[in-house]
Amino acid sequence: MKLGAFLLLIVAACAAAEVPSADAQIAGAILAAPAELRDGAAVLGFDSDGKRVQIRAGKNEMICLASDPTKTAFNAACYHKDLEPFMARGRELLDQKMTGAKRNEVRNKEVEDGKIAMPRAPRTLYVLTGTKFDAAAGKVQDPYLRWVIYVPFATPESTGLSTKASEGAPWLMSPGTAAAHIMISPPKAAK
Repeated sequence: MKLGAFLLLIVAACAAAEVPSADAQIAGAILAAPAELRDGAAVLGFDSDGKRVQIRAGKNEMICLASDPTKTAFNAACYHKDLEPFMARGRELLDQKMTGAKRNEVRNKEVEDGKIAMPRAPRTLYVLTGTKFDAAAGKVQDPYLRWVIYVPFATPESTGLSTKASEGAPWLMSPGTAAAHIMISPPKAAK
């Protein structure tokens, strides 16, 4: 075994050993959801091998993703369960190292071809980021919450929204595609 491959195995083993408990992952993940939907949300977190798995079954329409323990920053997301086929496919493509425009093209085409179910009515995604999560306190340091409302195949003409990114105002991203969505990014707090 070459030294580089051996070092990668050591790094992977260390990363897997640092996976937070399921309770800590759940506590952080559900913070992205509206308060009244947190208790019933399903949570996808990470097992001791670093593989994404369901760590809590859901009792409502929300699915929350725990922050990736291999990343230094905190990033949790919650979304309507009807978006799961689209989101799951996105995770599969990321696992295949497909990112950016190519990943979007593949998913959009698969929705158009009927290979991925995508709701036609609006569905919401909540994204909570921060510099880190303090599991003992149940708080995210430097929290920033933004909203994404999927409106498949929406256009500026059908919504009356601009396609120009705007902090503090809604705007339409990926217009005319299966992944069309309204971005709502509130102004970030001054440090």
